[in-house]
Amino acid sequence: MSTNYFCEITPEIAHFAELSRQAATINPELFTEYDVKRGLRDINGKGVLVGLTEISDVCSTKMVDGKSVPAPGELYYRGYNVKDIIRGLSDNNHFGFEESTYLLLFGKLPTSEELTSFCQVLANYRTLPTSFVRDIIMKAPSQDMMNTLARSVLTLYSYDDMADDISIPNVLRQCLELISLFPLLSVYGYQAYKHYHDGASLFIHTPDSKLSTAETILHLLRPDSKYTPLEAKLLDIALILHMEHGGGNNSTFTTHLVSSSGTDTYSAIAASLGSLKGPRHGGANIKVVKMFDDMKQHIHDWKDEEEIGAYLTALLNKEAFDHAGLIYGMGHAVYSLSDPRAELFRTFVERLSKEKGREDEFALYSTVERLAPQIIARERKIYKGVSPNVDFFSGFAYSMLDLPLELYTPIFAIARISGWSAHRLEELNYNGKIMRPAYKNVQEHLEYIPMDQR
Repeated sequence: MSTNYFCEITPEIAHFAELSRQAATINPELFTEYDVKRGLRDINGKGVLVGLTEISDVCSTKMVDGKSVPAPGELYYRGYNVKDIIRGLSDNNHFGFEESTYLLLFGKLPTSEELTSFCQVLANYRTLPTSFVRDIIMKAPSQDMMNTLARSVLTLYSYDDMADDISIPNVLRQCLELISLFPLLSVYGYQAYKHYHDGASLFIHTPDSKLSTAETILHLLRPDSKYTPLEAKLLDIALILHMEHGGGNNSTFTTHLVSSSGTDTYSAIAASLGSLKGPRHGGANIKVVKMFDDMKQHIHDWKDEEEIGAYLTALLNKEAFDHAGLIYGMGHAVYSLSDPRAELFRTFVERLSKEKGREDEFALYSTVERLAPQIIARERKIYKGVSPNVDFFSGFAYSMLDLPLELYTPIFAIARISGWSAHRLEELNYNGKIMRPAYKNVQEHLEYIPMDQR
């Protein structure tokens, strides 16, 4: 029997799929009749309130004359504006991801001594169990690094003598280990895949305890382990901006939902990884990069705004790229006038484009950044403003860092594990009840028909 037999869509499966499709059809008008918020959002995109948090705050509106109106976006970690956190980082060896992780987990900014001690704890955990790379990561490498990462996380359960203990000290210990190990699991998984599937040379560098998380990623990934200070700084900024974004995003809500069942840390984080893998969540920056690659092939003059505008219009009219009718990287579910993460990231991306000699590409991004909101407003009915989100620039930044596409979403996970950890601890500390959302059944009750009467 062929090993690919189980991957085939047989006529029987196609038939069953059609039955499933018919069984899953619900009249859209019923959602309005019963006031069901599809996607847990109302018509204006505002999320349904399902919990409370002190970890982060996403702000996009302000009150004027008693009414909520769009405002420039702001993001707060434990009450501190992320803009201030980024501006507080010096241009020397002061990296911010570890400091921000401390803030998210413990609710306060660390002193120099506290940060040094915390970084040492993370460094001590940055080592995998004996033979884990050989026995787990090197065997049956997946073409998708998020699946590789999730499998590795679930396998770590077997190496933990206290895997099911959900006391706060033990969960914190597990979270710190995962925060430390995510760069290794992601990069090693990628190296194994490239070696076994593409025949590339295999590089497995040992972690250096003196390096920050951002430096560790570049050290592990590059054959010569070399990188410039600006490259490491830009990646550090990217990690800070992606590490947390309120409790309402899909993967963080998954962390709360699954944690509320009382399950172990490895299962909870694996579930969050499954959520982040989805192209509607963690894979958005890949779409931006591919969109711009297509744009550069079809636009002859990158400085011709009329030609660029025509391409963007074609995108919206489903006449270009993937024919989805979207300009990727534009707009956000919460932010309207601006995404503060995109604004902060933009400056560092511009600096790196000069270092890399890619100013022309940055100029193209800047032109699209300016024209796209105007064209979207002209072509579409929108309820709020449209502006670039953080994914608009992050893909370009990662390409300048020579990060492979396969690692774009795992880099997101390396950052977001800090936020997930904080939310898991918050859920276990304060809630104590399993989440049980309600669904209204709209299928009428039927009388069972015996087999011989059908």
